[in-house]
Amino acid sequence: DAGEIYSRLLDHRPVIQGEIRYFIKEFEEKRGLRELRVLENLKSTIFETNEFVLPKCEQAMHGSLNETFKKLQAANSMIQRVQEREHKARKLHEDKLLAREEKRVSHWEEFMREQRNKQAEVDEEYRKAREHLKEQYSEMEKELAKYVSF
Repeated sequence: DAGEIYSRLLDHRPVIQGEIRYFIKEFEEKRGLRELRVLENLKSTIFETNEFVLPKCEQAMHGSLNETFKKLQAANSMIQRVQEREHKARKLHEDKLLAREEKRVSHWEEFMREQRNKQAEVDEEYRKAREHLKEQYSEMEKELAKYVSF
């Protein structure tokens, strides 16, 4: 009887084991229900997202992308037209510059020819004036020589 009394008074293992089993059972049941609710909420959210939100997003995305693509194509064609106009304007400007340069060169050459002709005329006039003055001075010297003999 002493072993039985000892085991009832001092051996608490069966009671503690029962309490531990009860605690684990309660914890797992409460935890399991909570996790089950979380999983069901996730499942419904995923289903709603797959069925309603994704198609709307895809539709909006395709609409926006198509609109954006059309705008980009329009902008691209506008840019190409602007570049073509700019290229034509630049080409026209370059052609005008070349024509002006050629005209300037021809005017310069004409000017230089005129200057050479004028220089030749002035040189000729100078030569004639010098010869005239030489003749005049030589006549004056002759006349002066006549008066010197007096």
